[in-house]
Amino acid sequence: MTEKLQKVLANQGLGSRREMERWIDEGRVSVNGSVATLGDRVDASAQIRVDGHLLSRQTEKPVCRVLMYNKPEGELCSRHDPEGRDTVFDRLPAIRLGRWIAVGRLDINTSGLLLFTNDGELANRLMHPKCEVEREYSVRVFGEVSNQMINTLKKGVKLEDGEAHFTSVTPKPGDDESMNRWYNVTLSEGRNREVRRLWESQEMQVSRLIRVRYGPIELQKRLPQGAWVELQLEDVNALRSLVQLDAETQSLVDARQNKLDHARLSRMRRSVKKHRVRKEQKPQSRRR
Repeated sequence: MTEKLQKVLANQGLGSRREMERWIDEGRVSVNGSVATLGDRVDASAQIRVDGHLLSRQTEKPVCRVLMYNKPEGELCSRHDPEGRDTVFDRLPAIRLGRWIAVGRLDINTSGLLLFTNDGELANRLMHPKCEVEREYSVRVFGEVSNQMINTLKKGVKLEDGEAHFTSVTPKPGDDESMNRWYNVTLSEGRNREVRRLWESQEMQVSRLIRVRYGPIELQKRLPQGAWVELQLEDVNALRSLVQLDAETQSLVDARQNKLDHARLSRMRRSVKKHRVRKEQKPQSRRR
């Protein structure tokens, strides 16, 4: 029995299918001594190398895990940054099998909900346009927003990479005299800077952008910025069901110890603060 190479790599926890397709396209992967190409299929006996290193294929199936992370502004959605800037992977917990895969990205100036999983297939489906997983954002715009603008944004706007639209635009109560207005918007894809570009198409300036929901998972309001919490089995399976994957039967989460009570929130805030202090104390030469 053979499987697509990118699926095998993703299932080993190396990254999402899209990321693995990029690695193959860049010539970083070989199969049985030959440089791999997109479309290659492999069986269990194939010798796969990534960047010249032989892949030790795991026979143990890892438990599907999902983290909820409250991303602050100023962090990059990259594993490493040559300039030494903070990344969303810096404070994630160690993982025994595979590695954490970010479900989508948020730009450096966007905060809020970011999901991570060790399941490459789950990550791929949650990000794939055909699954149309709804994302919700809270956005603050500067200027007067007319009903015509809102109707246009819901009907569709032609951007440089194709037509895009919000599935809903809901104003939030606020100061009628303020030039800054908050809206909750939803859309069912995750193109680069799509929310900002949609508002900019109406000559509106976005001053704050926060992702508050991904599919059925809402950002916990008490979760401090820079902190994470692991989802319980019920929430993991809500995500899996959404993208037509079989339910997970195991969990590493103790529901009794996973509540955001005062003591746990205090530990989270101390941990985030210590991390920031350590980063600030690094020699400037290493951060350039």
